[in-house]
Amino acid sequence: MSLHSDELFNPTEEHRLLRQTIAEFARREVAPQAAEFDEKGELNVELFRKLGELGLLGITVSVDDGGAGMDAVAATIVHHELSKYDPGFCLAYLAHSMLFVNNFYNCSNAEQRERYLDKVMSGEWVAGMGMTEPGAGTDVMAMKTTAVRDGGDYVLNGTKTYITNGPEGYCFLVYAKLNDRLTAFVVDRECPGFSTSNHIEKIGMRGSSMSELIFEDCRIPASNLLGEEGGGLTHMMRNLEIERLTLAAMSVGIAERCVEIMIDYADQRRAFEQSLNRFGQIQRYIGDGYAMMQAAKCLTYNVARDLGPDNRARVGSDAAKLFAAPVGKQCADWAMQVMGGAGYCREFPVERLWRDAKLLEIGGGTIEAHQKNLTKDLTRIWRASGGV
Repeated sequence: MSLHSDELFNPTEEHRLLRQTIAEFARREVAPQAAEFDEKGELNVELFRKLGELGLLGITVSVDDGGAGMDAVAATIVHHELSKYDPGFCLAYLAHSMLFVNNFYNCSNAEQRERYLDKVMSGEWVAGMGMTEPGAGTDVMAMKTTAVRDGGDYVLNGTKTYITNGPEGYCFLVYAKLNDRLTAFVVDRECPGFSTSNHIEKIGMRGSSMSELIFEDCRIPASNLLGEEGGGLTHMMRNLEIERLTLAAMSVGIAERCVEIMIDYADQRRAFEQSLNRFGQIQRYIGDGYAMMQAAKCLTYNVARDLGPDNRARVGSDAAKLFAAPVGKQCADWAMQVMGGAGYCREFPVERLWRDAKLLEIGGGTIEAHQKNLTKDLTRIWRASGGV
């Protein structure tokens, strides 16, 4: 719905033009392929590379290093607009551009950027991040993947799971324990001992693929260490903030599209000789859905305005995702209810958006993790203020 406040949602002309470009690209090229690749359970790699042609795969990378040089608001806009038509495709974009490119760029050196940056920003190499393990999700310190130094290499052993872009990916930012301290590495397909599993089937977000990353005495050159030994936790926590923000933006996109669908369908569909939008219960779904969507959107963009590589926003990003994630799911559920049997059929996009929305309450931090983080952080802030 074209009800964007230029002050909050498009703070500059550059942001406004970006939204216009992405919205048009999403309607023209993303929407028509969404159902097909959802059915296949695959990433549309050819379309993904068009994001590189648009300069979106390095959206937060400095212009001096070949990126778009834009900010967290710009990243929010892209995830918002793409998710209106194909959240699964957008999830692949997030895993590549936020979890790998943004994170890599902020903790890599010039030599590492020379080897990887151009290829991932063009889309020639699809990328992702390996953090979650079979026995370690929210509890990241429980991860079992290890790294040991062996001459000019590091040797990794362990398994990561539920990794977006795993099947298509060429390179991954991987966290492992080195001397019991989290450390970040780049692992690519050329590293001996690295492999990926078959696709892991999932209910939603099927426009992106998922697999395990398997390290069996995987040897990576010492030059693939990102930052310092033991510095991985700092990188991880900093990047989680923009990850959670952009996941919130995805939920906003789902919610906004579902509200649009409800408005249109309820106006066109007739029952008992009048439009559905004349019935109070339908009005409740539309009115409440719009209000919740707008609240989630305002919170998400407000947090985006203050987030940057040197500006932490853990409380804001947790709050945005905690609030927005259920809104996407609720609006999708209401849209399906408004459409009745039609909404439950694959002929229409609502059932796909409904399936896709659930992941946002789990991935990038569960809603329970956000509640825990917020309670801890708000208590600390309250105590520091003297309780006043």
